Amino acid sequence: MAKYACIDVGGTFTDAAILDESGVVRVFKSPTTPHDWIEGIIGSLRTAAEYYGTDFEQFLKEVSLNLGGLTTHGSTIATNAIVEGKAGKVGVLCTKGFRDVFLFREGPNKDPFNMDLDFPEPYVPRYLTLPIEERIDSEGGVYTPLNEEDVRKAARELMQYDVEAICVCFLWSTANDAHEKRAEAIIHEEFPDVTVVLSCEVNPNSREYRRWISAAIDASLRKLVSVYALELNERLTKLGFSGEVGMLNSIGGVMSTAEIVKKPIYSIDSGPAMAPVSGKVYAAIDSDDDNAVVLDMGGTTFDVSCVIKGEISVSRETIIGNEIPGISRVNVHSIGAGGGSIAWVDSGGMVRVGPTSAGSMPGPACYNRGGMLPTVTDANVVLGYINPDFFNDGKMKLDRELSKRAIKEHVADKLGISIIEAAYAIWTTVNVNMIAAIKDITIWQGVDPRNYTMVAGGGACGLHAIPLAEGLEMNRLLIPRTAGGLSAVGGIFSNTVAEFNSSHFTITSDFDFKTVNRIIDSLVGQAKEFFVRNHIAPEKQEIIVYMEGHYRSQVWELSVNITQFLNDAYHIEKAMIKQIEEAFHAEHERTFTIKEDTFVECLYWRVKAIGKNDMEFQIPEEEYHEENVIKTEPTSRTTSRKVFFKEYNDTFVTPVYLGENLVHGDIIQGPAIVEEPTTTIVVLPNFSIRVTNHNNYLIEGFHRKK
Repeated sequence: MAKYACIDVGGTFTDAAILDESGVVRVFKSPTTPHDWIEGIIGSLRTAAEYYGTDFEQFLKEVSLNLGGLTTHGSTIATNAIVEGKAGKVGVLCTKGFRDVFLFREGPNKDPFNMDLDFPEPYVPRYLTLPIEERIDSEGGVYTPLNEEDVRKAARELMQYDVEAICVCFLWSTANDAHEKRAEAIIHEEFPDVTVVLSCEVNPNSREYRRWISAAIDASLRKLVSVYALELNERLTKLGFSGEVGMLNSIGGVMSTAEIVKKPIYSIDSGPAMAPVSGKVYAAIDSDDDNAVVLDMGGTTFDVSCVIKGEISVSRETIIGNEIPGISRVNVHSIGAGGGSIAWVDSGGMVRVGPTSAGSMPGPACYNRGGMLPTVTDANVVLGYINPDFFNDGKMKLDRELSKRAIKEHVADKLGISIIEAAYAIWTTVNVNMIAAIKDITIWQGVDPRNYTMVAGGGACGLHAIPLAEGLEMNRLLIPRTAGGLSAVGGIFSNTVAEFNSSHFTITSDFDFKTVNRIIDSLVGQAKEFFVRNHIAPEKQEIIVYMEGHYRSQVWELSVNITQFLNDAYHIEKAMIKQIEEAFHAEHERTFTIKEDTFVECLYWRVKAIGKNDMEFQIPEEEYHEENVIKTEPTSRTTSRKVFFKEYNDTFVTPVYLGENLVHGDIIQGPAIVEEPTTTIVVLPNFSIRVTNHNNYLIEGFHRKK
């Protein structure tokens, strides 16, 4: 029987989400293996095969594209390589006089109040950034002809440094790419086999730093991602897989291996980009809401994203390492606040949590793998929120005594408080950190979270979700049963997606119809070629066109979907300009609470090509039955255990419910614990949780009893 699988590699666990023939999605976990990422991927798939009682080779056939199934994968290899400085060595050819663009970036410090922040080293060292005599002006005219001998000499010099790729970054190549393309040809005359990356192709952005850094990052990932994807497919094929693994991307969709290898920059943060895809689906089906704040708290990080009026929030401002590539990516804000985040006491006697994580090896102290430092997971074990015998569906046994010892030595003794008080201090501290992170991507970006549904995912989020929603005054909290692998589940829901963009400055009061329509024609043409390459049927194709612009004297752009204002040929006509202006005014008012009655400066043009998911997927629903409402004795694997609640300032014998025994209509009054195979939900006193008709958990109201 064909199945659909998506694997997401996290810092602590590797998650496999499986959609089976009955339409049910289940999540399986295996420890992440940093020494060999693929080993953890295979481990999560073996866990799934064991659950379904299927021979592993047969299971791999069932999730093979060639046999009617599908397997996709969100890789962390690109993100880790950039953050850890382990990406490939690249050389850059740049316009003479602009050798230090990578060093100075966009000028000011992005965090001017952080006095401890050192000015970061450039992504490409200066000795690998060589100047070339040439100059294109902003109108596309040739101001200084390309010195071809400079290109030849620079290419020879860079190859002596054993670079993996050469990146060509010239000024105003977005207005005229002739010099970059000629330089590519010259390099290939000298070195036919070397990889050459052009900034005008990777990210045709008019801002030179963002265009150049995105091209340099892309070049540095070409070999790394290619080798990784090839090895992943080869090893799975030897075990019985047939076909090719689809790769998740940072724009919230899936690409073929060939597509992602051509533009590996889109593999950055591909896993976290899937969480809002899941959140969008769950908020719609269980809360009838097209607005959602989506949380994903795993073992290493806490990720926040938004769905606004049915569209996943994207941004060109997202940071990777010390750089801003300026490509359109799902807007995910991440902080070091996962289950494995290490707690410590600073010199002022304050409890801190993160950003350092214990990871999967050695992991939290309770893992008994050599970890000696207290983590958020250790605090949850000590508080009684996590059952040490049922962690990861009972496949991992935790040691509560090791958690107590770590918290006592590193927190409790230093503060002169009890172990339980120290554990609660860790728990509340990480909650405060997460609330601040949510505010960064909501309140400070024009989103009022009180009007949104919070979708809480990740293996650890159910332990903290209620105080997060309460702290933000939100009224609806939804915790999916698949919360333990929210990003992996997003790969099940996602479409095949690619984006194509270009830049051209014009203003709505004197619009350049000819050039803009020519650009849109080119972008739509690239989208249609993408559909053909990926064998997407016409009825599954969707094209969305965006304009990114700003008011006069503003620096950063807002993105507006203008598809509905275009004619059948995706062209802009004179009568449509007013509608585009009004759409921009509305978006500006939503984001900044103000708008201006003036023209708009249009800068970027972007086309999203969507190949709609063709699997017949329908989340099973259950009818409501009044007799399902739990009023007295729970039906659960265990009856109760002692759990600490601040409301009682002591441990309290608390009922524990096994999620698989709960059905639609069941209402659980807090205090209570709900245990799912890959997540645990803490229902605080004076709260209640209801099982929805899609077997997820919904909390509404957030009005505590006085």
